[in-house]
Amino acid sequence: MTNMQQAVVHYALKPDAVELREMPVPEIGDEDVLLHVGAVAVCGSDIHQAHNTHTWPVQVPVILGHEFAGTVAAIGRGVKAFKEGDRVVSETAAEICGECISCRTGRYNLCPQRKGFGYGLHGAMTSYVRVPARCLHHIPDGLPFHFAALTEPCAVAYHAICVNSTIRPGDLVVVIGPGPIGLLCARMAALSGAYPLIVAGKADDADRLRTAIRLGATHTVNVDEEDLGAVVGSCDVLGAELVCEATGESRPLEVALRIVRPDGQVTKVGWSPPGIPIDTNPLVQKNVRLQGSFSHTYPMWEKAIHLLAEELLMPKEFVGLKTDLEDWKNAFESMHTSRVIKSVLLPEG
Repeated sequence: MTNMQQAVVHYALKPDAVELREMPVPEIGDEDVLLHVGAVAVCGSDIHQAHNTHTWPVQVPVILGHEFAGTVAAIGRGVKAFKEGDRVVSETAAEICGECISCRTGRYNLCPQRKGFGYGLHGAMTSYVRVPARCLHHIPDGLPFHFAALTEPCAVAYHAICVNSTIRPGDLVVVIGPGPIGLLCARMAALSGAYPLIVAGKADDADRLRTAIRLGATHTVNVDEEDLGAVVGSCDVLGAELVCEATGESRPLEVALRIVRPDGQVTKVGWSPPGIPIDTNPLVQKNVRLQGSFSHTYPMWEKAIHLLAEELLMPKEFVGLKTDLEDWKNAFESMHTSRVIKSVLLPEG
């Protein structure tokens, strides 16, 4: 192994400040592993950082990539649960304090000092990445790396729909925003018994809305041409028991509050730009429970791995492009323009 490697690096806080660079192979500590990256998926947050439209602090220069799987190449002296050659996926909480009440109660995703791969510490759009062993999960031999790399967004959706939301079989559920997270939330809702299940998007989401039907949606709505409220009302005059807002915009939260039924729930999983006013009065008037959902914890990863391995999350519907690191621009652009749902980079080709 050489001590240098190719990596997709976000090097400055300005638009288009991402390039392929030579970076050193990291050294590991006693509680770390050196992970040989088998596959790393592109996230919408990677694209936001590339366009400098992100709303979170980024420590540049930083190697992008936080949705990844691979093989343990070396272990620190204190690592007991993993050995060289193990096939694994990694969680994203690369650094936590370990001492706050969130960490001590297993909710380390909410640690105030949490830093993640790809913005706070070097990520996995490269050949080798340093990973704390506590972040790792074993994966079965039959789960390909390019599907295992989807575990992180699957865990996000599991947290949003199966932990932070309440769905009973036969509940009317609406998912607004058919991006990767929205579609995974729709799939989780379908597995949870949502019926009817409505997925709403825009005219340029036509392919993704067709995918939503294959994932279990009973209805899709093109909001550029159809009235989402009318479609919801045709299913239940009171509105939806649950609305999942996964657009990455602000205005759809106002729509969600309008179409949810009295005493219903709205779960917001999409990040939005700040400073856009919306009418929140329906939140009070209808006694709605508004729930944010952020990241994930260990049990959710175990569930997501199981569901992926059994193909219950239908990973073939999501991975539309597999390519090498040198083709990273195409991978980013293919997702940004909705040509594919998920791009996956294979550092070794």
